Amino acid sequence: MFFGNIPPLPLETWIIILGSVGVFAAMTLFAIWDAFNREFPSNMEKVGWIQLAIFIPFLGCLAYFILGRKRGKKYNAE
Repeated sequence: MFFGNIPPLPLETWIIILGSVGVFAAMTLFAIWDAFNREFPSNMEKVGWIQLAIFIPFLGCLAYFILGRKRGKKYNAE
């Protein structure tokens, strides 16, 4: 095949790999959803945070949670 002779991985290794990917994907999706549902000083800032989370998935969502989330306010539900 394309990858040569790769030995099969044990089930525990697959659980760790897929669990890590699932956690990173969930964090990224939550960062995108949270940025979409917040009010930022400008729309371009909102778009920038969403793009950062999309194009640099894990580091972008960490940057959003550390820096960007404080800048936005939740929409009033009134």
